[in-house]
Amino acid sequence: MIYSTATVPVNPNGQTKLTREQVWKGLELKARDARLFLPPGLCTRCDVVEESATHFVREATIAGSDIREIITLEPQSKVTFFQATGPREGTIVNELFEDETGALQLKFYCYLGLRGKQSNGSEEQAEQAQFDSDKGYISALLSTLKRTRELLAEGRL
Repeated sequence: MIYSTATVPVNPNGQTKLTREQVWKGLELKARDARLFLPPGLCTRCDVVEESATHFVREATIAGSDIREIITLEPQSKVTFFQATGPREGTIVNELFEDETGALQLKFYCYLGLRGKQSNGSEEQAEQAQFDSDKGYISALLSTLKRTRELLAEGRL
């Protein structure tokens, strides 16, 4: 199994200050259409195909893999992605919270496995190393905040 977590401050010195509401709008936009937030060409399709009062279903092609995710939103707080189909199974969470000093933080955590692969085998170990690297989810959190700031500056948030 793959477990990873990363937390970054939402408003580091020198960056345009974002409110909880602005970050939340960015997270919700990312959940509905990852193409707005991922590097060009990485996500070639991202469609909400079902919606209810408690969740929505997104089908996407990311890094060449077709995935189906059930996504729940806890407004202003948490987005949870349940990997229904695709190369991974498990859950990915993006959580927005204030730390003990009141500073807004964005946290990623996941508990995943690779479908059809040996648990803790070489493929999962490689995936774990990727998640934990500088190019892993810390980078994804930072790019989500950067893109949220860009959308805000463009008046699209």
